[in-house]
Amino acid sequence: TPMTAFGGIITQYEDSGTTYRVHAFRGTGTLTVSAGSADVDYLIVAGGGGGARSGGAGGAGGVLTASGTVTVDTASSPYTITVGAGGAADTASGGTAGNNGSNSVALGVTATGGGAGGVFGNAGVAGGSGGGGPISTAGGSGTAGQGNDGGTGGTNSGGGGGGKGAVGADGSVKNGGNGGAGATGYGITATTPTYAGGGGGGGNTGGGGTNGTGGSSIGGDGSYNTAAKNGVVNTGSGGGSEYNDVGSGGAGATGIVLIRYAVA
Repeated sequence: TPMTAFGGIITQYEDSGTTYRVHAFRGTGTLTVSAGSADVDYLIVAGGGGGARSGGAGGAGGVLTASGTVTVDTASSPYTITVGAGGAADTASGGTAGNNGSNSVALGVTATGGGAGGVFGNAGVAGGSGGGGPISTAGGSGTAGQGNDGGTGGTNSGGGGGGKGAVGADGSVKNGGNGGAGATGYGITATTPTYAGGGGGGGNTGGGGTNGTGGSSIGGDGSYNTAAKNGVVNTGSGGGSEYNDVGSGGAGATGIVLIRYAVA
């Protein structure tokens, strides 16, 4: 029986002769099946990690996707969909580290929140993708199959946060590490958006260095003496970090959950 379901933002499009219906959850909600069943595709992106003040950048939230491996039906309906929030930025003088992103959970599958950027000799935090390390300190580890490791901080810079598509770059003497690239996945139309870019590390631009840029232009850019940039909302990207203990790190981005199935 063709499936009738409600929940999230519902769109429909045709791609290569197949018509797909997509339920997009940009926040926590419920998928309710009122009739029939379907083998669904899912794309689950967790919240990105927050960047540190005078430390490393936030790692992207973990990303998990599969096609046709889960059947949804009326018997198991309704399905709770949890969309992970982005980790808050580190704003404390002296730095206490950013905050991890929250997990996203749907259809019995959990994507791990992004790791926060580290400060003051503490490594970047592990997560879906790991947070970047502070000065001369390693980044955090990513979760296998979900993301990548954060970069190591330089002698006067922060490491970039890991992304779904690549590790975060190491900082150099004065240059902040770039965030790891994100990765593409299906969206609410036939386009393929990019998700889960790592945040960029702050650099010593006052000493002639450069700030790291966020991965795939969706992670937050790093900064010097000002607030770093936030990750782009609903991409699960990491926030940038600040260098020099002025301003703040950037916040990680909220994740997203997409559930898709063929209708014709």
